[in-house]
Amino acid sequence: MSVYGSILPGAATLARLLPQGASEARERRLSRDEKRRLVAVRWHEEHGGNVRLTARHFAISRSSLYDWLKRYRGAGVRGLADRCRRPYNVRKPTWDPETEAAVLKLRQAHPRWGKDKLTPLLGKEGRQLSVSMVGRILKRLAAQGGLPPASLHDPCIVRRPQIRPYGIRKPKDYLPIAPGDLVQVDTADVRWTGLDRPYKHFTARDFISRWDVLGVFTRATALTATAFLDVVLERMPFPVRAIQVDGGSEFRAEFEAACQAKGLLLFVLPPRSPKLNGRVERGQRTHKEEFYEVCDPPDTTSQLRAGLLKQELCYNTYRPHQALGQLTPQEWLLAYSERR
Repeated sequence: MSVYGSILPGAATLARLLPQGASEARERRLSRDEKRRLVAVRWHEEHGGNVRLTARHFAISRSSLYDWLKRYRGAGVRGLADRCRRPYNVRKPTWDPETEAAVLKLRQAHPRWGKDKLTPLLGKEGRQLSVSMVGRILKRLAAQGGLPPASLHDPCIVRRPQIRPYGIRKPKDYLPIAPGDLVQVDTADVRWTGLDRPYKHFTARDFISRWDVLGVFTRATALTATAFLDVVLERMPFPVRAIQVDGGSEFRAEFEAACQAKGLLLFVLPPRSPKLNGRVERGQRTHKEEFYEVCDPPDTTSQLRAGLLKQELCYNTYRPHQALGQLTPQEWLLAYSERR
């Protein structure tokens, strides 16, 4: 049997929808302005074709809407594409090639000098130019690639390479899903009026359970950070797998070696990115507001550590945490262990 032709059910409707479907697919690649024009045009067609009403609804001028409608009716969605905004009449250079060559020669001899310094030097050569004209010549030369690029290297600043023998950037595919998968550690200065020296406050916060371990020292060094790491591993009620710190000097040397010796992953944040350590940063603010701002200056470091230990116990076992559904970290951990 030979079949020479066939009619699909609904073929007529499909043929009518194909152009519309193709148009909708093209809309996904439109720019923001093109989408705004298309929405206005279609709203105009769906609401009676009233230009005044459409212009008032979208807060645009009627002349703009008339222009969009004309372009849409002439070329469809493509007619609403962004057009070149280059003016029809562009000011042409009013200087001769010899003047441009003189400016280029002087600028090549002094690559750090701008139009304000080059103008009087050109005047001494018999070329009376305005400062703005010299600036336009320099801009034209830069656009053509004729100016030598200025070096951004500062020989007065010695940049030492940041060598981390163990710490790395946190991989994108490393996602903490259980308590202990990631513990963020940070330090902060604590200064009281009347005390000669500041204290260095340490906070370690578990990324999942928000369990905090607090510490305070007179200095923030690699040795004190290593001592605090031992405290963190002792007081965390679960095994710690990874530590995340910023690029502070206290988290180098002995601290880095201690993380490696204990088998802990050490993630170091990029420069100027405290938002990546946001949970411990929020913890720093909490303990500043709820402990340091309401307690009296201590007489000794031991006295401060005793008060801070009470703050840690209150935070982990008594204070409701909004991010945990008003549970304490301890209650959340108990519920988590029951769900497993």
